[in-house]
Amino acid sequence: MTDTIYLDHAATTPLDPDVGRVMFPHALQTWGNPSSIYQAGQDARAVLDDARRTVAAVLGASPSEIVFTGGATESDNLALSGVAWAARLGNPDGSWPHIVTSAIEHSAVLETAEWLQRIGFEVTYVPCDARGLVDPESIRPAVRPETCLISVMFANNEVGAVQPIAEIGRIARATAVPLHIDATQAPGLLPLDMDDLGVDLMTLSAHKFYGPKGVGLLYVRTGTSIAWQQHGGGQESGRRGGTENVAGIVGLAAALDRAETYRPEYARRCRELRDQLRAGLAGAIDDIQVNGPSTDERRLPSILNVTFRGVQGETLLLNLDMQGVAASAGSACTTGNSEPSHVLLAMGLTDEAARSTVRFSVGRSNTPEQIDEVVDIVAESVARIRSLARTR
Repeated sequence: MTDTIYLDHAATTPLDPDVGRVMFPHALQTWGNPSSIYQAGQDARAVLDDARRTVAAVLGASPSEIVFTGGATESDNLALSGVAWAARLGNPDGSWPHIVTSAIEHSAVLETAEWLQRIGFEVTYVPCDARGLVDPESIRPAVRPETCLISVMFANNEVGAVQPIAEIGRIARATAVPLHIDATQAPGLLPLDMDDLGVDLMTLSAHKFYGPKGVGLLYVRTGTSIAWQQHGGGQESGRRGGTENVAGIVGLAAALDRAETYRPEYARRCRELRDQLRAGLAGAIDDIQVNGPSTDERRLPSILNVTFRGVQGETLLLNLDMQGVAASAGSACTTGNSEPSHVLLAMGLTDEAARSTVRFSVGRSNTPEQIDEVVDIVAESVARIRSLARTR
């Protein structure tokens, strides 16, 4: 990886060495079970509590509102299934509750919603516009008396569309329906104050902001009705069974704290690199289309999603990989899926255009010099692929 120009930070990020230095001693020394009453266990409990307080401070939350999980997929599953089943079990007539979500959610949300739908829950999928943005006014009419949850992602992982969560939050409060957001792409790039956003549940995953893999969290606002889904232990105050990953949670807390501390500078730097890449590609390659919002207010600073007409996205990615550039065709969780991106289709792209699209996502490791090199490599690769296609 040392010679690779890595442009897939939306898929995962390398572990921050400073975060590693904070967490590794706990992997070796704080080995006690936090649920045990003897000293080794209580040492681990103290470290866990401190990490929880750190996370809560960044989010403007209470430590008791933080539930540590194994990652964003578990957190999304817990949010949807937990709230849905709490509402179902709370209905004296046994009626099935209703969920509102969007057509462009991560598969962890969409597939959970589809599973809930198959067993009896009702789900409404609101559309997005051609920019990948959900109109808050499409949420309002979708809410019914039996609606138990609204779930809309904060920032889309494929095109970088930043959703109007504060406006959706006001609708959720006015209708007394809890709001869940998958904010996996947001740390270090967008503000994460729970009261300002007006959300009741929020998903995060440490490896998206230079923390370790295999650890995440679900913020659950006090008073939110949720049926906990992972049983077999009293950990996380009885909310999530399973011995806590102390070193991983320490890493999550340290990474989140650093992400928030350096957020203005990091967001500015990512925006400059993304805009440099966009301008370079537009100047070097004909017949391309940038997907997503056109204004920075509604666009994640780190993501550039580009359709190269007449070029299969996977073919281009293989060419880039052979030349030391790592990018993506979309969500890392759908790699190997032959279907075109559901996000791009929901935005109105044709199947052919969706299959001709590549996502670049910049981060800490990138430099302006790398971006110039990538522009040259992409331009040469696109020209070669188009030329070969014309000769067939």
